[in-house]
Amino acid sequence: MMNPVSASQTLMTRWGRRVRTTWTTWWQVVMLGAQILVMALAPSSYAKGPRRQGVLLHVYTATAPLLTGFLVLSALISLVLIRIVVATAYSYGLSQYALEVLVRTLVLELIPLYAAMFVALRYAMPGAQWVREQLSSHQRSGQALGEGVLLATELLPRALASVFSVLMLAALSCVIALVLTYLTVYGFSQWGLPGYTRSVGQVFTPAVTLIFALKTLFFSLAVAVVPLAGSAQQDAQGLYAQHSDISEFARLFSVVLLIEVVSLVGNYY
Repeated sequence: MMNPVSASQTLMTRWGRRVRTTWTTWWQVVMLGAQILVMALAPSSYAKGPRRQGVLLHVYTATAPLLTGFLVLSALISLVLIRIVVATAYSYGLSQYALEVLVRTLVLELIPLYAAMFVALRYAMPGAQWVREQLSSHQRSGQALGEGVLLATELLPRALASVFSVLMLAALSCVIALVLTYLTVYGFSQWGLPGYTRSVGQVFTPAVTLIFALKTLFFSLAVAVVPLAGSAQQDAQGLYAQHSDISEFARLFSVVLLIEVVSLVGNYY
């Protein structure tokens, strides 16, 4: 029978190792994010030569192949939600609140969230796995990349591409959602345009607009940094073993969820 004192010590040791591993992981995410942000704010890091071409190539790869599919999917989801909200509001005699509810739920909350998740699943996380495979391959061949080279040639272009893709997809999807909302409520006539713009303007106050812009920006930064930080982190044996996609997605989603909660507190409390 195990001594209770020894069992407690073993449990505390395991817990301490988990805490230390978690702290190390998140600290590396913060440090890598800071390095990428500093390099992104210095255009000399990517404004000329092959690095500029690499950034432009990643921006195109992260945005153009996703654009059509995402916008079609976003339009379908938006149309379904718009019909549900409008029909429900009319059935309860609350049609005057339908526009505000749609703009707040669809444009302010849902679209930035699933734009970030879409880019993460289709570009950022597969790209991070590819970077980890390349690092593992270089390590096995004895040609490990330096930290500066890795940042400039792989991590920075992919991070900038992820940020641009999230912002672009979210912006276009918001425009499409607003247009579909108007067409669903007023049809193709122009008589409802003044009232519609006034209703939308009442939602987008300066404070709400600032929170919306910051939330979308932080979503894009999370998608850009968190997967790449995981891919560039060595395991306990100093190797680049393949990570679980579920654990990587859970880490990213926890950051996105935290940003969403903070934005909700800022908007409604």
